[in-house]
Amino acid sequence: MATTTTAPARISARIGGIAESATLAVDAKAKALKAAGRPVIGFGAGEPDFPTPPAVVAAAQAACADPRNHRYTPASGLPELREAIAAKTLRDSGYEIAPAQVLVTNGGKQAVYEAFATLLDPGDEVLLPAPYWTTYPEAITLAGGVPVTVVCGPEADFLPSVDQLEAARTARTKVLLWCSPSNPTGAVASRELTEAVGRWAVENGIWVVTDEIYEHLVYDGAEAPSMPVVVPELADTCLVLNGVAKTYAMTGWRVGWLAGPADVVKAATNLQSHLSSNVCNVAQRAALEAVSGPLDAVAEMRSAFDRRRRTIVELLRAIPGVECPTPRGAFYAYASVQEILGKELRGARPQTSVDLAAAVLEHAEVAVVPGEAFGTPGFFRLSYALGDDDLRTGVERMGALLAEAK
Repeated sequence: MATTTTAPARISARIGGIAESATLAVDAKAKALKAAGRPVIGFGAGEPDFPTPPAVVAAAQAACADPRNHRYTPASGLPELREAIAAKTLRDSGYEIAPAQVLVTNGGKQAVYEAFATLLDPGDEVLLPAPYWTTYPEAITLAGGVPVTVVCGPEADFLPSVDQLEAARTARTKVLLWCSPSNPTGAVASRELTEAVGRWAVENGIWVVTDEIYEHLVYDGAEAPSMPVVVPELADTCLVLNGVAKTYAMTGWRVGWLAGPADVVKAATNLQSHLSSNVCNVAQRAALEAVSGPLDAVAEMRSAFDRRRRTIVELLRAIPGVECPTPRGAFYAYASVQEILGKELRGARPQTSVDLAAAVLEHAEVAVVPGEAFGTPGFFRLSYALGDDDLRTGVERMGALLAEAK
């Protein structure tokens, strides 16, 4: 009797289960439509519209001509860059680390992946406050972990309480992901909440992976304290993630880092030595200039972001059916469109924020990211890291369309 065989899957279940980055997908579609001649305005990607500061570019140009940079460096990064990152971390957040506690990565995303890959065994649970950045659950799952979503609404400024975290904790909980200032909401946790959550983590033996990529982008007098600074006893079970992308308008340079206990950083370095070797030397030299230099350019960009923040909130709140809290950090507005869902709009009745975002792109030629990408349907995330004129035109164009919903 003939036996039937099933052809092996072409893509592994592990990789096949990864969803495309929603923010990059929206940005790519907006750029493709723009290239095709349509006047699309994109609010999708979290990418400053400013050029990288001239001194940083000059350092990279000089590095290209230096033969030292034509060879491998240690997988953990240029020694002088690791020293500079340690000094910058102490300067900016008050967190004292040694250079040996720093791993330079290919952007913040690699730091996220390596943090979870190093900490998690199959079945380990990670508490993930939602709304969350799209990459977090994918990196957790890829590492064999289980993301446990803790939904936080606008009434709590999209931030979890200790009671919520405790209710979600199980015997398998190993890590809490913490992001303040937040992508996608712009929420900033107070010192009191940061301390309470950190002490809860210590008391329950839970690791904290804290993403501080937006540390310098805070407004209205807000502060974003680093959790291992306000809770020093957490330092041995905490990984701090950061990078130059947002602070120095260096998204394309791909330099981030992971800092924490030396044994965990060494294990992550071993992983990176096989995964990607070292980060591009020219980009590392550019990052060295950035983190070692003054924060003047950062202050100028923050001032522009603050102006745009106030503008976008005002414009969004003027749209019937849209509610938008005022973000206190990062460069995102996270607006509720729940009152519009189910209403008739251009011959259709969008039932989800995915459907509504598609209608906005088609009819208003404005690209936004729907809340489904961040674990909370019914919202739009709009980055205000784009020019003032495009920001106003884009939101007004979207508002004119949404005002038609009946």
